[in-house]
Amino acid sequence: MPHIWERYYKGKQSETGTGLGLFICKFIIESHGGKIWAESEVGKGTSFMFTLPVE
Repeated sequence: MPHIWERYYKGKQSETGTGLGLFICKFIIESHGGKIWAESEVGKGTSFMFTLPVE
């Protein structure tokens, strides 16, 4: 989990993709003053949440 926000990081089971998706999402959200995080539970899955400020 700690590496999912890194550029070009792909999980062990990933056979496709560039490893840029979450990196780009984090960059865009934080550039707008927001926060993004993930919560994961083995056997249940992972949830991604984010907030953006209201102006």
